[in-house]
Amino acid sequence: MSLENTQQLWNKAFILCLTNNLFLFVFYFAQITILPIYILNELNGTLTQAGLAMTLFMASSIAVRPFSGLIIEKFGRKKTLYVSEALFCLFSIAYLFADNLTALLWIRFLHGIWFSILTTVAVPIVNDFIPAQRRGEGMGYFVMSINLGIVLGPLLGLSLIQPLSYPMVAAILAAIVCLGFIFCFMIPVQADIKPDLPQGKRRLSIQDFVEKKALPVSLMGMIISFCYASIMSFISTFAASKNLLAYASLFFIVFAVSMMSLRPFTGKIYDRLGASYVIYPAIAMFCIGLIILSQVDSAVGLMVAAVFVGMGFGSAQPCLQTLSIQRAPKERIGHATSTFFTCYDLGIAIGSILLGIVITQYSYSFAYLLCAFIAALSLLFYRLYVAQPQNA
Repeated sequence: MSLENTQQLWNKAFILCLTNNLFLFVFYFAQITILPIYILNELNGTLTQAGLAMTLFMASSIAVRPFSGLIIEKFGRKKTLYVSEALFCLFSIAYLFADNLTALLWIRFLHGIWFSILTTVAVPIVNDFIPAQRRGEGMGYFVMSINLGIVLGPLLGLSLIQPLSYPMVAAILAAIVCLGFIFCFMIPVQADIKPDLPQGKRRLSIQDFVEKKALPVSLMGMIISFCYASIMSFISTFAASKNLLAYASLFFIVFAVSMMSLRPFTGKIYDRLGASYVIYPAIAMFCIGLIILSQVDSAVGLMVAAVFVGMGFGSAQPCLQTLSIQRAPKERIGHATSTFFTCYDLGIAIGSILLGIVITQYSYSFAYLLCAFIAALSLLFYRLYVAQPQNA
């Protein structure tokens, strides 16, 4: 029996899904924070090799993402969840034995594959336990578990890596992920809805990798994630260029708290009034934050920018993700999730490369103003290609 027709949002299954997702992203962001330290200090690696460890994880994740929906359809959500999380746990444990750079790079590459599949299948599963009338609110809280990971992961990683060795920290982080895996068996994963397919063999088509109904929303998400790459990839070096590096970690804390502060309200607005009532003001706040960032020369200005960017991006991203799911038939939610995350990841990857070139050729200020302009233009794309078809 599906739970989506009930009005209770905070049911047991929903809480288990959120907790499992939180533990996953605490591990993810903690490793991102401490791996460069381990590579540089204990493996005698270089900054380039530390960057490669990050890139390989993202590369394999992006490469597998378009296939994730097809994998979920082929094997079912329950089996995909159990297998992907089990293998994610095994590779999380493998970090304990990564005593050379080659082994670590291989672990990062293979780990990214299961991260991609696991984070994709988690969305259609949690979607079953969110009441239909509270979809925006529920998905907002689900994304909030990622935001908590952004704060708690680096905080935990940096706190532990100072008094403890890397293998000990890796063991603690692996234990957190394995605990989340135990929670998976308590989630009553709903039976899969099989799409009507013609009998016999058929060739693979674009429909096996992309949910067309979710594509316009996903492209909108790609534009926003391109702009967000200016924050994710360059805020630390930007802060250093302004002699504000000491405040970079505080930026992310303020950023994450700001993201979470509006989440309970934006989800309810989405459910009652529609996506447009969230998207337009959210992108406007995102643009204001980027403009402020382009002119920053003090710690106060950096924190003000963090508030606007956090509220804007933190409201827009889960709203677009929810909208992409709602545009797709129920049996295609896995494909819709895969389509959205593929576009989102590509936006981050392309943005990190192109904006790095822009910063090198011009300046940080120009790059942030450019992102503000692109984000503002995205509202025209939203109006023409996203909002109109569904009157969202």
